[in-house]
This record gives sequence, C-alpha cells and structure tokens, in this order.
Amino acid sequence: MEKISVIIPCRNEEKHIEKCIISILQQDYSKEAVEFIFVDGMSTDNTRKIIAEYSSHHQNIHLIDNPKLFVPYALNEGIKNASGDIIIRLDAHSSYSINYISTLSKKLLELNADNVGCVCHTDVLNKTPKTLAIKEVLSSPFGVGNSSFRTGVEKITETDTVPFGCYRRDVFDRFGYYNTELTRNQDIELNKRIKAAGGKIYLIPDVLCTYYARETFGDIARNNYGNGLWNILTIKITRNFSSLSPRHFVPLIFILSLILPIAFTPLWWPLGLISGASLFCYLLVLCIICTKYSITKKLNFIYLFWSFAVLHFSYATGSFVGIFKSVKKK
Repeated sequence: MEKISVIIPCRNEEKHIEKCIISILQQDYSKEAVEFIFVDGMSTDNTRKIIAEYSSHHQNIHLIDNPKLFVPYALNEGIKNASGDIIIRLDAHSSYSINYISTLSKKLLELNADNVGCVCHTDVLNKTPKTLAIKEVLSSPFGVGNSSFRTGVEKITETDTVPFGCYRRDVFDRFGYYNTELTRNQDIELNKRIKAAGGKIYLIPDVLCTYYARETFGDIARNNYGNGLWNILTIKITRNFSSLSPRHFVPLIFILSLILPIAFTPLWWPLGLISGASLFCYLLVLCIICTKYSITKKLNFIYLFWSFAVLHFSYATGSFVGIFKSVKKK
C-alpha cells in the first residue's frame, strides 16, 4: 500500500475545519499509510486549537506553521515535510467522501497519471432561501462556465485542471512546485505547466468532494473580485496566456462590451447601442435562467438574480482592475 501525504493549507477556518477533519478521519484508506499535514497561516481564531485537539488523539495529524500566510507557501512547505510517495492537496473549506483518498490514489496509478481529481459539489452550511440560491448559482454553467469539475462528468475524462488533486510525488521534481507569486490560481497554473510538458490529468466520476460556499452577497463579491483580479495578475506574473482557460475571461469580455462602446459614444453615438444591446441580452438570458431555476428547483427568483449578477459583475470588475493595475505598474 502506497504511503500518502495529505496537505491542507488553512487560515482562520474555525467554521469549517472540524467538518474537514472529521471527513478525512473517516477515510477508508489505512490509517497507518496516510498522514495529514495541516499548514496553518498563523490563524487568529480557533483553527489551530481545533487542529491541535485532534492531533493529540491522532498520531497521523500534524500541524506546521506557515509564517508567510499565503496558500502556495503552505503547499510547498507541506510537500517538503511530506513522507508519502503520493501527495494529495486538500482544502479546509471542504469535506470529502469516504473513498476520496483510496479512489484517487488507485486511479492515479492505474491511469499512469500525473494528477487526478474529482467533481467538486457546492453546498452551504446554513440552508436558507438566499444561501440555496447562491449554491445553485455556483453550480450552474451560467455561473461558473463550462468547468467540468463543477458541472460533472459521467466517465473518466482527461482535463486541463482539477481541484484538490492527487499527485505523484515526483511531479514536483519534474514540473516544479507551486508558484509562490500567485496568491490565487496556483493550482490551475501548476496543472497548466504539467499539461504543457506532456503530463496527464484526469477527472474521476466515482468520488466527490463538497465545497462550502460563502453565504452572503458581500462575501461572494469579495471572493470573486479577487478571482477576477488574479486572472489578470496570473498572466502578468507567468507571462503566459495559457496559464488560464478562455472561460476565465468571459465576464471581462462582457463588462468591456458595456464600457468601451459608451467610452467612444461621443465620437459616434450609435456605438452606445452596442452597450444597450449587450446589457439587454444579458438581462434577458439571466431572467430566463432564473425563471427556470425558480420553477424547477423552487428557488427564490430575486436571490437567484442577485447571486448571478453579483458573481458576474464582481468577477468582471476584478479582471478590469487587474488590467489597470498591470498597466499602471508596468
């Protein structure tokens, strides 16, 4: 049986960390063959206390410090401290099906892959009309694009990236560690590097992880603003457009279709009609989709509408600001 090291970066995750720990302790993989390394970014809440409590009762749970705070530093530090032949990168904001470790590690070897992952199901801790609408939006292709690890697959599928992957240990020797300049997108960028060098990444349908979404419009806006911002900064830092996929830039293209025609309207007024048409089409499609979900899934139309709008516009605004910052800095 392969020795596996599971690395979990965390910082101020007291709301979710116990659910994560419970799910990994329930794994059907041999307890003697797996170690869980929590790399904490100097949490100021009860995260460290909760991990330490479980560590005192489970010898395979370890807690190490990440004084540099950010995720890529935590992941690299975890890899350096890992003793396993297989490395699994998990997220403290999520929980995992009982066969997560056993299935992914088995498929990694059977497929002779460099990385395998699974479909990521979105859920919320507190179920209210608003949070259930947010959950639906973050699972919808209109909300998150054609990302197969969110929308699901029916068979083993080769893909460009997966969340919370299961890697061969030597992947990091062959393709490099996580890019510490990337506060976000470090998983996507690493997977793109693997693919560009001829590596194989697969999405496995037989296992599931559950990501617990943020539950307020403000939190959704802040998170997706950061996602949009770091899409642009990732390209600037890596100097490579292929570090991301085309779907990451759809919200930016949409907001530019509103802004640019209006900016040039003083030169030729009909250009303003392009902005109006773009906004009209967006609102029409949005209303159709929200109506469909409100009827078929009995969700609140208004909450659905605002969830989609907040997601799209905050993401697009982040990308737009990213362009401005990149040009200004240059």
